[in-house]
Amino acid sequence: MFGILLGLIVLMVLAYLGWSIIWVAPIAAGVVALTGGLDLLEAYKDTYMGGFVSFAKDWFPVFMLGAVFGKLMEDTGMARSVAVATTKIIGTERAILGVLVSAAVLTYGGVSLFVVVFAVYPLALTLFREANISRKLIPATVALGAFTFTMTAIPGTPQIQNLIPIDYYQTSATAAPIMGIIAGLIMAVGGYLYLRWREKKLTANGETYTEPKDNKIFKVEGKTPSFILSLLPLLTVLITLNVFKWDIVPSLISGIVLIMLLNLSKFKGFVKAINSGAVGSVTAIINTSAAVGFGTVVKAVPGFDKLTEVLLGVKGNPLISEAIAVNVLAGATGSASGGLGIALEALGDKYYKIAQNTGIDPEHLHRVASLSSGGLDALPHNGAVLTLFAITGLTHKDSYKDIFVVAVLIPVISVLVVILLTFIGIY
Repeated sequence: MFGILLGLIVLMVLAYLGWSIIWVAPIAAGVVALTGGLDLLEAYKDTYMGGFVSFAKDWFPVFMLGAVFGKLMEDTGMARSVAVATTKIIGTERAILGVLVSAAVLTYGGVSLFVVVFAVYPLALTLFREANISRKLIPATVALGAFTFTMTAIPGTPQIQNLIPIDYYQTSATAAPIMGIIAGLIMAVGGYLYLRWREKKLTANGETYTEPKDNKIFKVEGKTPSFILSLLPLLTVLITLNVFKWDIVPSLISGIVLIMLLNLSKFKGFVKAINSGAVGSVTAIINTSAAVGFGTVVKAVPGFDKLTEVLLGVKGNPLISEAIAVNVLAGATGSASGGLGIALEALGDKYYKIAQNTGIDPEHLHRVASLSSGGLDALPHNGAVLTLFAITGLTHKDSYKDIFVVAVLIPVISVLVVILLTFIGIY
């Protein structure tokens, strides 16, 4: 138990310091192995790499195709087209809501979180300038739309955080829809009301829009596609995944093919976009696989049985212990998918057996696991948070407290609420 805790501390501290989890995870796994009485070399070459390779084998196609899909949406201008049209519908006077909904539509349509940031930021600058709102709220607004309810809560989302639990609990992307919708509303409405309150407070203090020092706008070359055409690839992925019940791989392929067919005039840029997306996906899958490998070593040491006993011994519904485990591990790794992968690799089978033996709906376990991955993951060392600051030119001091409220605090509260509602028997 001490060794597992020590390994988690090593993982969390080094990740927080900005060290890559690709080599931090094996070090942390080594700490767990040594204190757990395992042979260090065998634990690395067999146990750790076994978990690493197994996850990469199962999920690399999804990471790669998702990244390619998002990059093609970005490079063809389709992502920006959707964002611009969405804000026009909502109105420039509701700048925060416009940016929030634009990010949410793209994320729910399958565009990766990192691509959403690039697509929405130029639009956010324009809207915040016109509404004279402080730029300090841009990171939290984008985070609310992309890192929260559309990533983990809304049934059918094709984001990886909603797909990982499927194999462990024999569920689908639309698992526990009522639970997901309730949690999603808490995140979306609660986060939006908080941001509006912050907008009024900043304005009252005299903090309004100021131009960024590096006023770089990410421009799209060539003519931007129409909103309707740009929406079609997003709808294709969602419909084939959730209505036709296709596997996510052919769903993403159909979206990619449709993007290219609708943008034949830009075919010269396809290879560059596909290459860029594919290369970018390698880092993402390796980061998550490294985290899962750590979880595999944890599962192999004798202390894991004690850890399991402690977690499963938490009084009340097993949903509580699952929420705690996923949140802690997502926070330790700074990654929603990484923490979720570790937790389910170590405990998923046990939770599924409990569900079968006690009558708990596996869909509830799926949704709580997904929701919990989107809580403590957004701590300051999270990769998406760091990317958000890099693109906007802002700092943790400028904007992190707002990100913490909308992407950490409120999502954690939403998990607590939906678990409480299961006790009452709402669903």
